[in-house]
Amino acid sequence: MIRGIVIRWILNAVALWVVARLIEGISIADFPTLLWTAALLGLVNALIRPILLIVTLPFNILTLGLFTFVINAVMLLLVAALVPGFHVAGFVTALLGAVLLAIVGSLLSWLVRG
Repeated sequence: MIRGIVIRWILNAVALWVVARLIEGISIADFPTLLWTAALLGLVNALIRPILLIVTLPFNILTLGLFTFVINAVMLLLVAALVPGFHVAGFVTALLGAVLLAIVGSLLSWLVRG
């Protein structure tokens, strides 16, 4: 169980690093900040995101699930507000980052499983 959590944490950190390298408005100051950001993003996604998904369920249904990216962008902005050294330029940047983070994270998870 602990091994799985650590692997997930490392995968999220790698995905965050890739997103920060590809999107100009997202920056991470250093390696420890990257690890803290990945850990806090995982925690926020585990605790706050499910509540937001339930509250916004009607919007999610109307948009056929695309509103989930808006929630993910809000999670990125929340983590950026909490972690010094992690910066997201604005909502549009966070939305692009959320989409790319989902893609990169899925690819990394698929590669590790495969």
